Amino acid sequence: MKRISHTRRNFLVSTGAFALTAVSGLALPAISRAASRPVFTHGIQSGDVDSSAGMIWTRADRPSRIGIEVSTTESFADPVRLPPLNALPESDFAVKQLLTDLASDQEVFYRLTAVDLNDLNAVSVPIIGRFKTAPMSKRNIRFAWSGDTVGQGWGIDETGMKTYSAIAKHQPDFFLHSGDTIYADGPLVEEVDLKDGTKWKNRIIIDEKRKVAETLEEYRGQWKYNLLDDHVRELNAVCPTFLQWDDHEVTNNWSSSKSLIADDRYKEKSVALLSARAARAFHEMTPIRYTPAEPGRVYRKIAYGPLLDVFFLDLRSYRGPNGPDMEDTVTPASAILGERQVRWLKRELLNSKATWKVIASDMPLGVIVWDNAKEKRGAEAVANGDNGPAKGRELEIADLLRFIKTAGITNTVWFTADVHYTAAHYYNPDKAQFQDFAPFWEFISGPIHAGTFGPNDLDQTFCPELKFIKAPTPEQGQNLPPSAGLQFFGLVDIEGASQQMTVRLMDRENVELYKVTLDPVFA
Repeated sequence: MKRISHTRRNFLVSTGAFALTAVSGLALPAISRAASRPVFTHGIQSGDVDSSAGMIWTRADRPSRIGIEVSTTESFADPVRLPPLNALPESDFAVKQLLTDLASDQEVFYRLTAVDLNDLNAVSVPIIGRFKTAPMSKRNIRFAWSGDTVGQGWGIDETGMKTYSAIAKHQPDFFLHSGDTIYADGPLVEEVDLKDGTKWKNRIIIDEKRKVAETLEEYRGQWKYNLLDDHVRELNAVCPTFLQWDDHEVTNNWSSSKSLIADDRYKEKSVALLSARAARAFHEMTPIRYTPAEPGRVYRKIAYGPLLDVFFLDLRSYRGPNGPDMEDTVTPASAILGERQVRWLKRELLNSKATWKVIASDMPLGVIVWDNAKEKRGAEAVANGDNGPAKGRELEIADLLRFIKTAGITNTVWFTADVHYTAAHYYNPDKAQFQDFAPFWEFISGPIHAGTFGPNDLDQTFCPELKFIKAPTPEQGQNLPPSAGLQFFGLVDIEGASQQMTVRLMDRENVELYKVTLDPVFA
């Protein structure tokens, strides 16, 4: 596969010195030591890049005017200067801008500079990022995906979030984060005792990570914590991230039936209020695009050239209450996507001209995830665990799969995370209880930096055939730390000439665990 001519390692060398200064306060250039100069506190991010546009993000340390320069050369010999943005306390000094009118398949460099609004002579050291727009031709495409960042008390240790660095080595066109992008319900402590007698030491902890998030400031702090990791910021500087959310952006397994009455960690008991604050922080602190028709919407499509469309689902915001999940008809209580999102997805899939239709789901379809894991009771995901005909949330999925088959929509592949292990599933209608669908693949990856769990049981309604799995053994137990090595991501390569899709499941040491090549079907 032909990759970008500029090396991303060289680019990181050119931008990394400032990122280190901004986050750690280490003395490098004298210009950055002056207390009067604004500082970019958490690096830069880009996201939701297509063939003509991409979102960029940064955060300053004070009220600032953010100047934006865009160039097609790393030297910025002839940059386009955009109107500045104002970083103000109301958004926690975070800003983002959709760069538009870009050429397809183009390397884009952006340079940001902050001017102190209280002292216009105080100007920051610039910070630089890059991304490449989607192609309009059938060129090779590579993307990575994973999920689950800073969960179960495993924060930034001496090694840091190494899996992000492993992803960066593959120079993907973009990174798809499948949800649980933060753990707002996962406080950190300085040290955790491990089974082997050693200790896990969280090298960095901020106040917002010492308790569960309840206020808007605390939710924002979850994002700011993750961006203190060197590996995360380095990947962000050179690779767009396409994000979706799940439950831990708010609190564990949240739905309208979630009760915090007995959870003494929470003074604020309203899950509705917590989810509203979390949603605002999610959109403020990430490079996700805004949807004017529904501000705050997470589900969306990103067209990435003639070979690939990516459909991002939201299985959290429109679901009915977690419960037995045994309804016989589709109702608001049995919803997992909701009527409006289902209509949108059907329409967009039907209109897609791309060879591959990637469905990015924040939860797997046939993996049983219990709302009450200890008692194995109540559905948290789609599967209800009865191994029978479609019921409850499975009804929406059955209707969707039937539509895909009936409409002749080909080459749909599902990518997901959530369950904290990696696996490959082939859904075979011949062996399923519900059979009115065309065969398809589902790939699971993660965690990227969180506890490792599993494996979970599989529900036979849609009959996922297990083709590969890597999860803790009974001897290893559950909630393994990242240092145990069972941290996972996936790589997807679409070859321009043959249009084949190759999926690889990887661990954080960049060891290939599983590989399969899928041939496209042409109607």
